[in-house]
Amino acid sequence: MKLKEITNLSAGHPFRGKIPEVKGSGVIAIQMKNVSIDRGIDWDNCIETEVTSKRTFKYLQEGDILFTARGDNNFAVIIDNIPNNKLVVAAPQFHVLSSIQKGTMPEYIAWLLNQKPCQRYFRREAEGSLTKNLRIKTMGETPIIIPSLMKQKNIIKLANTLKQEQQILKQLIHNGETTMNAIANDLFASDITNRQSR
Repeated sequence: MKLKEITNLSAGHPFRGKIPEVKGSGVIAIQMKNVSIDRGIDWDNCIETEVTSKRTFKYLQEGDILFTARGDNNFAVIIDNIPNNKLVVAAPQFHVLSSIQKGTMPEYIAWLLNQKPCQRYFRREAEGSLTKNLRIKTMGETPIIIPSLMKQKNIIKLANTLKQEQQILKQLIHNGETTMNAIANDLFASDITNRQSR
């Protein structure tokens, strides 16, 4: 099965140049700097903007998927937890996956696109010498596997558990490094005190 068979693919909003900040507009723009494969969408740092294009388009909805189509790091994040009463658009560097077919979890598709088989396809098919770009048509040809809904749920449950374990491990490493730095600082402070007391 191909990706285009189970979802609609479209480009992000066609802003020209830098996205203008328009506070109080009620429209949020998601830019590349606002997304991370680990943390998802950083809503707090998304700017409000205005939409001036006359082209017909749909605002993003929860359950849609954003895919970073430019650059060497192509990954998918799911749209969730949209701030109250806000409309959302994506920068043109994204591809948007919407209207995912019934019986297919958006969380599963986002997970699948971030796995090695799909990532190898993206690296192979991306175009450009300096800045890589994956065209919508090419992305639509991405081979995918859709297991039963129960298996999708089990995969996402396992993926979420792994993510939580990774976050705990990172925090433990950070705490350990902080402790080691504190010990080193105490050693130097003690040495200086000892020298001054001589």
